[in-house]
Formats: sequence, C-alpha cells, structure tokens
Amino acid sequence: MLNVNTMKKSVLIASCFLLLAFGSFAQERGNVEVVKDPRIDTLIARRQSLKAKNPAALSSNGFRVQIYSGPVRTDAYNAQTKFQAKYPDMRTYISYTEPDFKVKAGDFRTKLEAEKFKQQLQGVFTSLFIISEKINAPKAETGND
Repeated sequence: MLNVNTMKKSVLIASCFLLLAFGSFAQERGNVEVVKDPRIDTLIARRQSLKAKNPAALSSNGFRVQIYSGPVRTDAYNAQTKFQAKYPDMRTYISYTEPDFKVKAGDFRTKLEAEKFKQQLQGVFTSLFIISEKINAPKAETGND
C-alpha cells in the first residue's frame, strides 16, 4: 500500500508537470531587433561590385574529372600535356598527396556535365573518376561587341 508521504510527493510532481505544460502554451510572439555595424552593408555592396567586375576570382563547389593518379611525377605531367593537346581551352590541375600525383581537368558546376565529359575521355585515358571539390568560375568570355 502507498503511504501518505508517497502520495503527496506524487501529487506534487504531477502538479509541477502540469504547470510547466500550461506555461509553455502561454508564450507570445516577440519582435527581433538586429543590431549590426553599418559597415556590414558597405562590405556586402563591395562584394557584389567585385563579383560583377571579376567573376573568375570567385570559386564554388563543383566537379572535376581526374585523368591520372600515380606516384610518378613525369607520368602526371605527360598526362597533363596529352590532355592539353586535345583540349587546349580546358584548365588542368596537378596536386600531390603523398604518395600520389593527381591530374584533374575541368571546372564543372554539375555532376552531369562532368559525367558527359568523362564519357568523351573514355578511350583516351584510363581510370577516370569524378571528384567533388572547389572549382574556379568559368573563364570570362571576351567579345568585341
């Protein structure tokens, strides 16, 4: 059987839970005031103007096609030269992460674009992979309009 003290404690605990539950429903909507340095707006405007002037200086997430991975530096440079002979307008990148050199090509915004280009390279290069990483913005078109 339950004694009186245990019952009082149970009633007290249940009452606390009920008060907390009712208190959570009594919340009102409030206003949020943003306090910031006015120079932040100046910096945002400056960034927008820099984007308009030089979009190539910006980078974003995208994809590249890896055309070579191996421990021999000369093989990496040979793969880069072979690629640039066939695709002179496309950028290539060589990196070294011990123990391998990696040669990557292109700055593709979508994986679908990278996959299409990878299909073009199937007969020329072996062991092609699509790598997700930071890419450079595409080269700016210079026209004589």
